[in-house]
Amino acid sequence: MPRFSANLSTMFQEHSFLDRFEAASREGFDAVEFQFPYAFAPEEIAARVKALALEVVLFNLPPGDFSKGERGIACHPGRASEFREGLALARRYAAALGCRTVNCLAGILPQQVSREAGREALLANLSVAAAEMAESGIQLVIEPINSHDMPGFFLNRSSEALALMDELKPLEVKLQYDVYHMQRMEGELFQSLTRLLPRIGHIQIADNPGRHEPGTGEINFPNLFRLLDRIGYAGRVGCEYTPRAGTHEGLAWRDSMGLA
Repeated sequence: MPRFSANLSTMFQEHSFLDRFEAASREGFDAVEFQFPYAFAPEEIAARVKALALEVVLFNLPPGDFSKGERGIACHPGRASEFREGLALARRYAAALGCRTVNCLAGILPQQVSREAGREALLANLSVAAAEMAESGIQLVIEPINSHDMPGFFLNRSSEALALMDELKPLEVKLQYDVYHMQRMEGELFQSLTRLLPRIGHIQIADNPGRHEPGTGEINFPNLFRLLDRIGYAGRVGCEYTPRAGTHEGLAWRDSMGLA
């Protein structure tokens, strides 16, 4: 049976962020992840994690100016120093939280920047990030995001991410495989998960359409979970979905699929 982590940026929004840790623990989760922890001191979050004996599985590097629509700055030429500041900040949070995987969002390519220039900036920033994270024992991952939900995002397909990962060798960068994004962009989830397993550093789930909990859309999650067991995926499966109703009510999928 897959081991799940609750994404506290999308789940348990009935509670304030720091209270979501206890809410997740009450629902039986022993691991959590989140998108951006930077509004809270790492010591505040670490105290909640320690008190509840939770594992922090993943979070993202700083996204830039989120309020202005930025979703990562790694593909933005001329912002390498800002990227490195964010990298240092993320390393500090990872150390405090005992987190061993960090996601680098490629970002939305600025309109005035060519794709070639954006790719060059992204490669340079990923090279720095992968080396520095490795020094701290942290796995860097990169995530393709579907172009319907986030137009202009630099990475949309697994093949684009893999090409970057190959160019970065011998530095090891792995793929964050989000089932929802890959269903929207590529389909054939079972084939691609099996083929890409050695390159995958983390898996996230949400159903399609709607990005809600498993069982609300078209993806056959019972079969997908059995596949993950069969191919030997040993990592966590992050529940990065927005509950269609309340979080507690939405967790009924675990019972219906025999996973509670």
